[in-house]
Amino acid sequence: MPDTHHTQQVLTTARGTAQRLRCDLSPDGWRVVAPDQRGHGDSDRAKQYDRNGYLDDLSLLLTHLGLDHQPLPVLGHSLGAINAYYLAAARPDAVSALINIDGPAHLPIVNPAPLSVLLGLPYSAPTREELLAACGSLTPLLENGLRPHHDGWRLGSHPTDMIDSDTHVLGNHWHQWLGSHCPALLLHGTDSTVLPTAQAREMASRRPGTTLVELNADHWPHLRRPKESAIAIRRFLSAPPTGLGPGGDRSQRPWSG
Repeated sequence: MPDTHHTQQVLTTARGTAQRLRCDLSPDGWRVVAPDQRGHGDSDRAKQYDRNGYLDDLSLLLTHLGLDHQPLPVLGHSLGAINAYYLAAARPDAVSALINIDGPAHLPIVNPAPLSVLLGLPYSAPTREELLAACGSLTPLLENGLRPHHDGWRLGSHPTDMIDSDTHVLGNHWHQWLGSHCPALLLHGTDSTVLPTAQAREMASRRPGTTLVELNADHWPHLRRPKESAIAIRRFLSAPPTGLGPGGDRSQRPWSG
């Protein structure tokens, strides 16, 4: 367990859960660093949303904070998880442990991209209530990211930017998932429509030093099962795995709470 008298850093690309993570991890002496990724939250819109752009941002952030020569755990969810394990593969000197929350190693290439349903949404509205009404059935996906805007309220990301980012993340990422050797936790929701359970188990079995924890949840296990997720993350950070179980992974499946 981290020495509570000497704060250690955790970089998370799952910005929406930062406050919960701070509450869960601060008693163990962890400081959570949670940037808004490009085009998300309060970050400016960007010209490109490919992996190189996201990785450049993370590398620049580590340099800015003076953490580029101090390996630290990196946590991410979905797109953020993919960016996290790309960082671990590209910068093994910067990542001491990896926490992947329901981020797949392969996403089928489809046209139109899954988030194309966002194209009909307004980017802003005079009031939060009007914007939520315009979101309709997508409200649960978008409501936590809404931001005050100069003419009212806006979405957490511009619809065209989200679709651009979504398009760039489709495809095969197995090389990067398998490209790092630090301990890893894969936190998976067994009802996820993004990461099939069969793929999650394959990801754990093919990557040495990976612990798989399955929770009865959808693509957002850390939001649907916060207590169980916090236990798994704290347990992993207190003693990242050094040995391997059968098949190369250390699996815990499923947790029902």
